[in-house]
Amino acid sequence: MIGNRYDFSRNPLLVFWETTKACPLSCRHCRASSISHSLEDELSLEEGIKLMDDIAAFGHPKPVVIMTGGDCMMRSDIVEIVREGRGRQLSIALSPAVSSLLEYGKLMEFRSLGIRSISLSLDGSNAETHDRIRGIRGHFGETIKATSRLVTMGFSVQINTTVMPDNVEQLADIALILKQLGIRVWEVFFLVSVGRGEQLKELTAEQNEDTCNFLAEMTRYGFTVRTVEAPFFRRVLAKRVMSTPTADGADSEVHGELYGWLMERASILIGKPQRDIVASNVPTRDGKGIIFISQNGDVYPSGFLPLAVGNVKSQSVTDIYRRNGTLMAIRNGEFKGKCGICEYRDVCGGSRSRAFSHSGDVLAEDPGCAYIPGI
Repeated sequence: MIGNRYDFSRNPLLVFWETTKACPLSCRHCRASSISHSLEDELSLEEGIKLMDDIAAFGHPKPVVIMTGGDCMMRSDIVEIVREGRGRQLSIALSPAVSSLLEYGKLMEFRSLGIRSISLSLDGSNAETHDRIRGIRGHFGETIKATSRLVTMGFSVQINTTVMPDNVEQLADIALILKQLGIRVWEVFFLVSVGRGEQLKELTAEQNEDTCNFLAEMTRYGFTVRTVEAPFFRRVLAKRVMSTPTADGADSEVHGELYGWLMERASILIGKPQRDIVASNVPTRDGKGIIFISQNGDVYPSGFLPLAVGNVKSQSVTDIYRRNGTLMAIRNGEFKGKCGICEYRDVCGGSRSRAFSHSGDVLAEDPGCAYIPGI
């Protein structure tokens, strides 16, 4: 670390491992284009244990490992893998699908191994929206029950929501559900058109801006809000913290119709916020503080950026992260267009995944950002 900050040139904060492509769901926006079964080139148990060794080799501070998928519960050896990782003093979080595999006995095994953090996905405020996105009728109710059960068991539960035109107007209603369930950590994924999500529309840049301003307000209700593929949220937070509030406590800047709708809805459902905005100060982005390992060992700057930079079967993830030229260029902020001249280049840097998706250039400007540098 440098002072109180990570040295992201050497160690990532988060290592995402797509443990398998197998998943019982068929979500419309799935980054992984998951399937019902595992693939032959999936990392074996032995290769997974070696990966735990390599991640531990980053040294202090060791990254947090998020085991995802597909559905990590589809691996019959997932408990053994977690046990090996914990034996190497790695902090591990799980990101499973809500299915019959998320059963009490296995969850208690994870508890005994020191697993405290589990993230589940909630993509709508009602069954119609969530079930349509997730591809299974009745999944909304099962997700609510699973969340409540995990909270009761003492897990720290993070809810992930992928925001898109289909559900963006439901964000205030989702926030109410999270309040009622006792959830404090809300991670909002801004859709990038990859995987099965190629068939879906992303929010416009203006809608992204309104959504980020709304999410900034949600920190005033006690939520810890994080975003994925929206690093410009930190720019919004920084500006909101510095803005002058009006007599009723709102910020003085003018926002769009979506923001107005969401804030009015939140006021009706949850009431007026009672706290100041809380700003995040960890400037991660794809390839900077974040690295993604696919089920076959290919390494990517993130799970939404399909540009392989190495493979853990032939290289250690530490060497790939620290020495790959593409990752170094991302961390050095060698961006083009307005991202390259933006005064928020370090704290934000734009979504490298969205830039790549739209232009084929990992260093291009992020078309999902409405901000004009210098204004």
